[in-house]
Amino acid sequence: MSESAPGPGRATDPSVRRLGVPLGVAAGLAAAAAGVGAADLSGPGPYACPLLRCTGLLCPACGGLRGLHALVHGDLPAALRANALAVLGYAVFAVLWAVWCVRAVRRDGGMPVAPRPSHRWAAGALVLAFTVVRNLPCGAVLAP
Repeated sequence: MSESAPGPGRATDPSVRRLGVPLGVAAGLAAAAAGVGAADLSGPGPYACPLLRCTGLLCPACGGLRGLHALVHGDLPAALRANALAVLGYAVFAVLWAVWCVRAVRRDGGMPVAPRPSHRWAAGALVLAFTVVRNLPCGAVLAP
């Protein structure tokens, strides 16, 4: 059966079928974001960072859930105050997801991420620098 001929239970447009995985990923992440948006993150609760609890040091992810909670509620300034690096990560993921969708429709290939070792090192250095600076007195603006 050719790809353009619809079969039983199949979508008639092949580009819709190729979007299945990216749309499935989006649906899963939307459900997770809705769960975070509905949660009460005002107290320590089960969302407290174990590294922060045990050492008093902020990890690079500290405030990430509160940042996502603020984004779900449309409060970008609060999200940036909670964890600017996480908000940057959410934005980068959204752009990569959009590129993935376009590539799926155009048949250019799959996920557009093929990081070089230099990209991985740069990302690691950014996360390390963010972590160190947010734990220094001069980096208190980066602390949640």
